[in-house]
Amino acid sequence: MFRNLYPDNTAASAYDIDYKSLYESGKRGILFDIDNTLVEHGADSDERSERLFTMLHEMGFKTCIISNNREARVKRFNKNIGTLYVFKAGKPSKKGYLKGIEMMGIRPDQAIFIGDQLFTDIYGANKAGIDNICVKPIAKHEEPQIILKRKLEWIIYRFYRRRVRNA
Repeated sequence: MFRNLYPDNTAASAYDIDYKSLYESGKRGILFDIDNTLVEHGADSDERSERLFTMLHEMGFKTCIISNNREARVKRFNKNIGTLYVFKAGKPSKKGYLKGIEMMGIRPDQAIFIGDQLFTDIYGANKAGIDNICVKPIAKHEEPQIILKRKLEWIIYRFYRRRVRNA
């Protein structure tokens, strides 16, 4: 029923993912959401996010930010990271995801998307045919419209966990 909203995998954080295994499995490009995936909503890059991108680039990954934010916000986050980005991506439309893949010069099967929201991030990645990992949101306090989405996500996760247990 909710299959397009189900993530391929989950992780506690974008910082807890085994990127070496992803590379060994043939992934060559990583698409990231910013807010509540890499940093708290609206925050600039921090030392941890900058180290992550440095490590990924040293491993041989291409990276791209996929964000529904305006360019000014994405540029501000990207200032010390220097990765490719797609702003006003229109998630969950697949257009921004496919643009990011094209910018990285890889095939969809070589990409993976990492984000924190089922209804935008994961749904869009699934529509674009891109493997994905849903991480827990960084911030504990969120905007009212996000809080409502999180309550709906909780219902989806109940069905998802049953599916994973029974697989």
